[in-house]
Amino acid sequence: MFPTEPAAVNNGFGALLKNRGFLLLWIGQLVSQLGDKVFFVLMIALLENYPPPPGLAENSMYSTLMVAFTIPAILFGSAGGIFVDRLPKKLIMVGSDVVRGLLTLLIPLLPRQFLILLILTFGISTVTQFFAPAEQAAIPLLVKRENLMAANALFSSTMMGALIVGFAIGEPILSWAKSFLGEDYGQEIIVSALYLLSAAIMQPIKFKEHKVTGDGEQQALINPWAEFKGSLRYLKKNRLVLNAMLQLVTLYCVFAALTVLAIRLAAEFGLKEKQFGFFLAAAGVGMVLGAGLLGHWGEKCHHKPLPLIGFVMMALVLGVFTFVHNLLLALGLCALLGVGAALIGVPMQTLIQQQTPPTMHGKVFGFQNHAVNIALSLPLAITGPLTDALGLRTVLVSMSVIVAVVGVWAWQNTRRVLQDVI
Repeated sequence: MFPTEPAAVNNGFGALLKNRGFLLLWIGQLVSQLGDKVFFVLMIALLENYPPPPGLAENSMYSTLMVAFTIPAILFGSAGGIFVDRLPKKLIMVGSDVVRGLLTLLIPLLPRQFLILLILTFGISTVTQFFAPAEQAAIPLLVKRENLMAANALFSSTMMGALIVGFAIGEPILSWAKSFLGEDYGQEIIVSALYLLSAAIMQPIKFKEHKVTGDGEQQALINPWAEFKGSLRYLKKNRLVLNAMLQLVTLYCVFAALTVLAIRLAAEFGLKEKQFGFFLAAAGVGMVLGAGLLGHWGEKCHHKPLPLIGFVMMALVLGVFTFVHNLLLALGLCALLGVGAALIGVPMQTLIQQQTPPTMHGKVFGFQNHAVNIALSLPLAITGPLTDALGLRTVLVSMSVIVAVVGVWAWQNTRRVLQDVI
């Protein structure tokens, strides 16, 4: 069963493409997501020019850099959502892009020390904690309720499209920038330009903001701890939203682990370590296909257990992946994994948007971003050491079992919640 509300009138992507505000938001987030992915490839490439600190191996530098992306979400994830409910969403998104663009330009101007690179990575990730919940909260302000499924499918498709371009074509883009814009600063200029272009695209958007009711003086005061507890109370009351959030957390944990494992997989299939993005890009292609199918025909699957199907598909792919030795077949399995991920991510994100009142969007999406990134830190930190200790095959098969168990548990839990509601 699919626990989101059936669409009254759903014209698929057609109605969305006629919505100017949504179009600008969609294109802006696509460019911004592309900037994020190319920035990540840039950081990996720049590590070759940064000597490792004493006592830190080269492989550990990759894991440390990845963890630096997630620590700000642990510290500031929910806080970003609180500000989203209080401040104009366009200001947050446009301002975040501008700040990230300027911070990227600082990289070639500063000494080549790994600690400085970590600090800049930490700063850019911190700013992203404000952009992410604002983006999610902006979609329901621009799109009618019956078109949310298609909107989330389109956003997921383009997010994965950015993943494909950023990871698979990121290295050629950076090489071109290095050749034509300058060896010392060309790569940073192209990444910064993507962030600034995203800000320019979203500037004309006009939002109908939902104002927080209550005393004006009290509205101006922000108590992060009280707001955080308020979001927790809401989630305890709305078990459908909580269950959907747990499934999204599981999904992102799997992809976090695969980000680390992809580097090892590249070596297994005779690729360079820097070409690990081909596996992630193939999964992105699958997510684009899955999200596209849901955008057009999602309302017909209202009573289908889409997340359960998605978890089972992902578990099967993970279980058989390490027994495959053909590169094309491996990429095909990654694409199938992406289709399964879309069957989880799109309907669960739609459910959260439908079940959450507008005045709670920022706090709930901020908490979601917070929870996802806290969960991400564990796979990023332990996947590498576990693979070294147990082997790639053991880790993948173990992940397969865990994903299958979580999928069945989430499906049964959703059925119990819906029966209680009915």
